Amino acid sequence: MAKWPDEISLKKFREAGDLEGDAFWNNVFELHRDKMQIKNPKIAIANLKKIFTATFELSHEKGFQAMSLRDLSRETGISMGGLYAYIGSKNDLASVIAGVLSQTIDQVIGGLVASNLPAAERLRAIIYGEIYSMDILSSWYYFCYMELKGLPKDQQQSLLDLELRFEAMLIGAISQGVKSGEFVCDHPELLASQATAQMEQWHLKKWKFKSREVDIQQYAAYTYDSLLLCLRAKDEDGVEREVGKEVESERLNEALPETKLFSALN
Repeated sequence: MAKWPDEISLKKFREAGDLEGDAFWNNVFELHRDKMQIKNPKIAIANLKKIFTATFELSHEKGFQAMSLRDLSRETGISMGGLYAYIGSKNDLASVIAGVLSQTIDQVIGGLVASNLPAAERLRAIIYGEIYSMDILSSWYYFCYMELKGLPKDQQQSLLDLELRFEAMLIGAISQGVKSGEFVCDHPELLASQATAQMEQWHLKKWKFKSREVDIQQYAAYTYDSLLLCLRAKDEDGVEREVGKEVESERLNEALPETKLFSALN
């Protein structure tokens, strides 16, 4: 049975990764462990879930800078003294959030860099993998994007570096294709920036896609096909790829299994 990234689907991506459930929260605990007084994972993980869930909700309501630890205490039901056993300040929360996304990029995208996938398949896995990650960790991505300006300079730089690291991996996949003759691209850096901005729309404007009945498979397929079009992608025989063929509306193909790629947005 094929696994991610040989088979591109949200189901296979979830099976391969640790971006949700107990495995994810255990990673959050390990990432923050040295800064906490509570060392018992069973106790700590349950409260970390409360703390970060409440942080995202309060940040959405009033903004992270306006949120106080007293607000967080009230929202979580954890006393002020209890909160200090987990975080020394609000900035500790932002550091962990940045750390989680950094770990996600390394786990999801970093592994593809060392793979033997052809350039087009590697690029596909990067595009789908990042959009799937944004969907599963939407609150984490949204926080980093919306709260960036209000964070201390060093934390701002850490979050900016995350985007640059992702773009560097995207540039690497594009450059691989140019070198092999699969792609044509004079400005990989600009194209990578454009593609990154297009992907970010998924977690920033999900309401818009929902209202238009565009799902995650359709959006990822359209983003990937748009990139191939810009790259004038060729197959292994040197023939220009038929861009858009993979992108036919999932709404018109409801009988197809989830593991197949669909396209929409003609």
